[in-house]
Amino acid sequence: MARDAAQQAVFLPVKAPTTFEGTVERLGTAIRVGLLAAGSRLPPERELAGELGISRSTLRAAITTLVQSGHLVSRRGRGGGTFVAAEPPLAGTGPEGEDILGAAAWAVLDHRVALEAGAVILACERAVPADLERLERLVERMTRSDDFETYRRADIRFHIGVAEAAHSPELVTEMTEVQGRMSELLSLIAHPDRVLTHSNVQHEKLVRLLARKEVGRAVTLIREHIEGTEHILAGLLSTSPA
Repeated sequence: MARDAAQQAVFLPVKAPTTFEGTVERLGTAIRVGLLAAGSRLPPERELAGELGISRSTLRAAITTLVQSGHLVSRRGRGGGTFVAAEPPLAGTGPEGEDILGAAAWAVLDHRVALEAGAVILACERAVPADLERLERLVERMTRSDDFETYRRADIRFHIGVAEAAHSPELVTEMTEVQGRMSELLSLIAHPDRVLTHSNVQHEKLVRLLARKEVGRAVTLIREHIEGTEHILAGLLSTSPA
């Protein structure tokens, strides 16, 4: 079908390193603002993956997330494919009409970036074997978890554990608070296995970087880790930061 300039932008290649999360944000936002009309069909998988410059497995994972969030529906058989839901979520608003990802929520996300990056820097300098072993056990717990609640509890403990590895009581207190605020936001979206697995792979890699005291790579990784969450939230709940 013919596309106007705004619609063409939806199908530009998604930038690495957050191609999965970026795809969710790109398509989710386009659906909610009406660039992809309710009931319209997405291009075939091979074609769409090529346009976005991503693998078909990454595209499938993004579509699964958007199906679970109510933005897309998949139909089998003749005339099947992936379609925009008849009544997709068009606004990220709470019960009183407030923007779920308004200025206050984005402030939490910004605070988390500064807090986690600082904790990683200090953990690279100060972590002892016992700290790293505790983080490894939490990674393993997330790997074995079979439901989001179990995963999320271990996830919270992991990020607090990084602050503990920085050996800064104030960082531990702040990390605990910001993780509580993050849980409020994460409770509003779907949590497909692909999202959790990808996140935990990053957890595992971070522990290795902390052990090797590779500060620069560890900070880059934690920023990518947080940015992935931001893309998912932005795609499903809000059009852009305030």
